[in-house]
Amino acid sequence: MEGKLLRIRNLHASVEGKEILKGVNLEINAGEVHAIMGPNGAGKSTLSSVLTGREKFVVTEGEIEFNGKNLLDLPPEDRAREGIFMSFQYPVEIPGISTVNFLKTAVNEIRKYHGLPPYPAGDFLKMIRQKMELTGIDNKLLNRSLNEGFSGGEKKKNEIFQMAVLEPKLAILDETDSGLDIDALRTVAGGVNKLKRPDNATIVITHYQRLLDYIVPDVVHVLYDGRIVKTAGKELVAELEKKGYDWIKEEVKREL
Repeated sequence: MEGKLLRIRNLHASVEGKEILKGVNLEINAGEVHAIMGPNGAGKSTLSSVLTGREKFVVTEGEIEFNGKNLLDLPPEDRAREGIFMSFQYPVEIPGISTVNFLKTAVNEIRKYHGLPPYPAGDFLKMIRQKMELTGIDNKLLNRSLNEGFSGGEKKKNEIFQMAVLEPKLAILDETDSGLDIDALRTVAGGVNKLKRPDNATIVITHYQRLLDYIVPDVVHVLYDGRIVKTAGKELVAELEKKGYDWIKEEVKREL
């Protein structure tokens, strides 16, 4: 473990004047995988959007410290350059730009931000080949326009490949299992597991146990009505699958 990577204190956030996050507290160490589960409308996707800096999500109170820096001071592009990566539920298509060219631009932007020269072309292609082998992605996908005409599974595999190339410090998988068949799910999860290192961390946001059968979390949190109301080990996943979220609802009521 390399220490605290992300620290969130008393985070409140609103969308169009409606408060969604109502005092989230969360700490993540390097080397850990955290799962965030909860019913629809609990604030899971709002939390990921706040971390990446989407403008329509307004932070009204609280602090977020990422890798020793005040995250809320940074624009979205600098958050990405600092090492935050998000895998979307529905990745966008970008016609006319191949995955390789997109990634070359992204990697060189990150290098420039950290005061490094552009990646030498030969070294970049060698690195790309290594990451392709690691994630098991098809060469044909990389030469097509980014996500254009890709199936849901291909888009998700492509995002895991992007994650491998960009080597983020914190990867946020926001319902990345949505719409995946079991083979695509295994491929995506396998890629995520291979990319786990002592100096990075992953947040897996999901409704369901099935993804967490393949990406085993170190810590599981339940987000309910804008707050993290329960934190435990991976055994909590099976308990939620068995009892559902109504059980959490009753627990919260008892505590009030």
